[in-house]
Amino acid sequence: MTDRLVEANRRYAEAFTDPGMDASPVLHVAVVACMDARLDLHKALGLQLGDCHTIRNAGGVVTDDVIRSLTISQHKLGTRSIVLIHHTGCGLEAITEDFRTELEMEVGQRPSWAVESFRDVDQDVRQSMQRVRTSPFLLHTDDVRGFVFDVRTGLLREVDPA
Repeated sequence: MTDRLVEANRRYAEAFTDPGMDASPVLHVAVVACMDARLDLHKALGLQLGDCHTIRNAGGVVTDDVIRSLTISQHKLGTRSIVLIHHTGCGLEAITEDFRTELEMEVGQRPSWAVESFRDVDQDVRQSMQRVRTSPFLLHTDDVRGFVFDVRTGLLREVDPA
């Protein structure tokens, strides 16, 4: 599979021209979303190359590493807005923190990270918004909004932070 991806890159590079951009996103926005392969964030949000920073992980959960990326994005690259996107039918709804114990039994070492599984996607979006808003490292926490992407319709539904 990797060879297929490398070959696709060779074809891409043949027609590639330097867009002349720097690392600062044009729209000054960072999007945190799940890594789910069904989410094509640029198409779903009408974004172009260079418009935003995109930070993805399992569940789109705001973890310490997400705060790290957002901090760099804001302090060094000028982002001001944060959009959080979870989605329907997320795999993290189907597992529990017991997954860490399963891994420990399988490989002999317990992961240092939390699974961050959840049962209520709206509540998890709220928790992620709260983690962003209370982080002492972020400069701009007034424009933080959370959404649930419906994988069947493609629509975003905003989550009330209250």
